[in-house]
Amino acid sequence: MRIDEYRKYDGLGLAKLVADGEVTPRELLDCALAQTTSIDPSLNSIVRLMSEQADEQLTGTLDGPFAGVPFLIKDLSQDYAGVPTASGSRSLTNLPMPEHATVVQRWLDAGLVIFGKTNTPEFGAKGITEPTVFGPARNPWDPSRTPGGSSGGSAAAVAAGIVPVAGASDGGGSIRIPSSCCGLVGLKPGRGLVPSGPTFGEAMHGAAVQGVVSRSVRDTAAMLDVLAGGEATSGYSPARPDGSFLSRTEQDPTALKIGMYATTSVNPSPDPQAVAAMESAAKTLTELGHTVELLDAPPYDDARLNREFLLAWFTYLAYEMDEVKRRTGCGDDSFERDTRIMAALGRSASGVDYLQAVEGRHVHVRALATYFETYDLLLTPTIAELPPKIGAFDLAKPLEMASDLLLRSRTAGLLRHTGIVDQMIDDNISWIPYTQLANVTGRPALSLPLHWTPSGLPMGAHFTAPLGGEALLVQLAGQLERAVPWAHHYADIGQRVAPS
Repeated sequence: MRIDEYRKYDGLGLAKLVADGEVTPRELLDCALAQTTSIDPSLNSIVRLMSEQADEQLTGTLDGPFAGVPFLIKDLSQDYAGVPTASGSRSLTNLPMPEHATVVQRWLDAGLVIFGKTNTPEFGAKGITEPTVFGPARNPWDPSRTPGGSSGGSAAAVAAGIVPVAGASDGGGSIRIPSSCCGLVGLKPGRGLVPSGPTFGEAMHGAAVQGVVSRSVRDTAAMLDVLAGGEATSGYSPARPDGSFLSRTEQDPTALKIGMYATTSVNPSPDPQAVAAMESAAKTLTELGHTVELLDAPPYDDARLNREFLLAWFTYLAYEMDEVKRRTGCGDDSFERDTRIMAALGRSASGVDYLQAVEGRHVHVRALATYFETYDLLLTPTIAELPPKIGAFDLAKPLEMASDLLLRSRTAGLLRHTGIVDQMIDDNISWIPYTQLANVTGRPALSLPLHWTPSGLPMGAHFTAPLGGEALLVQLAGQLERAVPWAHHYADIGQRVAPS
């Protein structure tokens, strides 16, 4: 199979070629590896090749809806037995995992051929993918820019045509942000639908979930069919719709009422192209018979939500660092400066502060539930700014020096009294102020590639649904994909290909 042919197909399309005997899994893997060799040096999307594991898979029988399709898993939480999960951290690069994560086992059971792990920021703690240990991943549409994070490596690999779909996860937008940056479909399932076990229960109290990034709605829906459903260690027995998620993509939804906004207190002046992404989605929705209304303001306290989100995130990072040090015996110098700063800020919070941040999410749940009494979905841009340039969020030298001094003297909690907290909020939230809502409230949300800028950069439109709204999201996504097709557009290094 030629590379140009390989890149035309989504995952289900490749699986059908295998099932029909038109191509072998080995030929598909060879295409993926050839793409990796020729393209990935410019992208740095893959941080660990697993050729031996892939070869071993090919010696057995491959069954399932994605049988024979090459696949990449994220190097965070998606453990493969015998292979390290580095989580973007020098501290974990040589620690093999004892067992498969449940989602990895389900991907193997679906017939996917896993041949590598993708780049992610340290512990997935940023909306960009620039870990010190592996170096930055780059956006195929413009390699000077980030592919987003924390599933940036997966998104870059899919957008460049290395694989049609790849593993991802989302604790604050980490599926949807890179999907927007790279022109992909990115669905964050609601809390509890996809398990996180067997090693973990609910990461970040259920705010972080597992999923994929893909080029087609049907791949995203079929992957949700593969992943959804509890396990013996789950805290829930999740409800599922009648029939498959995949079957829903072929049915147009009834007329929907959708509210939208772009201006937030965190970013009162989003980039015009972000607004254009939302408005172009609204235009298409209206043409399809849906009603879209502009809201005066977000239907929740976005400033409070984002501050609570960051406090909980910083505290979780402090726990994560301590747990890694316990498992590996490493010291603080095995972690990046930014991670140590965020962890120090988390440690400086009291238990009551942390509990207030976690319990405060119910205020936002109720606000969103009230909103959904009137509207079916909530529409925003996925990101508020163009994908940032690589290195845009590096700390200024004075703050680097001040933070290093406080970290060495173990008084880093004093950083909360400097401007560094405000800078971290600006850096980590102001360009991505829309996605955290779904994580905090546990609702499903989806980014779709419905807009490209005049310079050829994709910008996503973001939909948040009520509890259990995954089926509605893929149903609407299927309708939009038929109206404004995008799956055949992909990025070439050095030759960006934007939709006409």
